[in-house]
Amino acid sequence: MHCTTTKTSLSVIEPLRALFLHEFNGQYVHNKCHLYGWADAWLLQLNGQPVGYGSVWGKEQRADRDSIFEFYVLPDYRRWARECFGALREAAQTPFIECQSNDFLLTAMLYEHARSIYAEAILFEDQYATHFPMGNRQWQAASSDNPNDVPFILTEAGETIASGGLMLNYNKPYADLYYEVVESRRRQGIGALMVQQLKKAAYDLHRIPAARCNIKNAISKATLLKGGFGVCGYILQGEL
Repeated sequence: MHCTTTKTSLSVIEPLRALFLHEFNGQYVHNKCHLYGWADAWLLQLNGQPVGYGSVWGKEQRADRDSIFEFYVLPDYRRWARECFGALREAAQTPFIECQSNDFLLTAMLYEHARSIYAEAILFEDQYATHFPMGNRQWQAASSDNPNDVPFILTEAGETIASGGLMLNYNKPYADLYYEVVESRRRQGIGALMVQQLKKAAYDLHRIPAARCNIKNAISKATLLKGGFGVCGYILQGEL
């Protein structure tokens, strides 16, 4: 089977992306790359039949198109996935590849074709509810000019001791958590309390909470685990 690749628009690959996200069944960190026009799309065809797609963006600079981050082939044609990936790589001329380790097809391509592979970030999914007491602290919504940002603050005695929020620019129904505790109040369990409250806020919005942190951020990892998250994968990068 001969695979050809054609640079195309997001609208052309959207039906295939819907199948990819359904099969992936988790938070897809790079989803916003398409929403904001940070990626190029490539249609994959076998003997003229559309069978999948690939997406490329900039590993360090958004204007660049030097890293394959998305690759999908319909199950009926997946036996030719290697040929399709080779055609995509040749057409896009990308020196890098990155993927979520829970994206099994692209992860297989990464381990087969890449070198200098390393984990850049840890991915977390919600695993259990926590019940940390609020005490005399108050939890309240904050304001934001970004429609995809739902912020909150945690106060005590009228002072803000932590802030955070939910980013909604990921594939539905997922929401990505972020938070920060003021320096003088760190190592007091407030971070885990923030995670707990943000998870509740996500479910109130009919979203599934998710999170990630840098592979070297041991404190953030410990806080997310204490807040009821569990590791579900990693963001992997490599050189082609």
